[in-house]
Amino acid sequence: MNSVIHSQISVRKRGGVIEDYLPIHDFIDSTKELCSDNRHRILHTMWGIKRVIVPIFGHTITNSDNKAVNVKDLCEQDHILPDYQQRFIPTLSDFVNAIDDESVREYNFKEFAKSYESDKPLMELLLSPLSVTGLEKSLLLTHNSWFINEIVPKVLKREVEIKNFDINPSDLFNNMKFKLWMDNGSTYPDSCKHTLGKIVG
Repeated sequence: MNSVIHSQISVRKRGGVIEDYLPIHDFIDSTKELCSDNRHRILHTMWGIKRVIVPIFGHTITNSDNKAVNVKDLCEQDHILPDYQQRFIPTLSDFVNAIDDESVREYNFKEFAKSYESDKPLMELLLSPLSVTGLEKSLLLTHNSWFINEIVPKVLKREVEIKNFDINPSDLFNNMKFKLWMDNGSTYPDSCKHTLGKIVG
């Protein structure tokens, strides 16, 4: 599903015109630039909405009908749920659990952390995947050239860094296995299975 189709869903639900919603839907899917299959959907999570989308676009936008639209609801209901057949919203842990455990040993996150340990807003943003998942390998999501130069400047209003980076987005996706639930919700991720068992039982 492309950003125009997602924007058409938003128009049907919330009024306005496609152009009101394209910037948000385009941005949620901007990770397609990093990975050509559905592993790219790392922003299709509550972490992505809370830590990236809302800080960039705000909690609400005003559409062409002069109506306030909740950005969190827009992301959940018009983009993420339709991508997964209205079945679930994956957690960040679902994506992180698909990362090969051995891959973490190649990267020195503690050394990287020394560069921002005195910068509290940056530290909270870059360490947020670890806070949410409890897994060190989750730091591959934020400790790479894409996140530092594409996301951080937009969220924290920082300058782009012109330098060589030790970690790039391919380090994340090359170490992430493709899981069936990523294939447009053809099955359920681990985060849903406990709930499903209760419903079925």
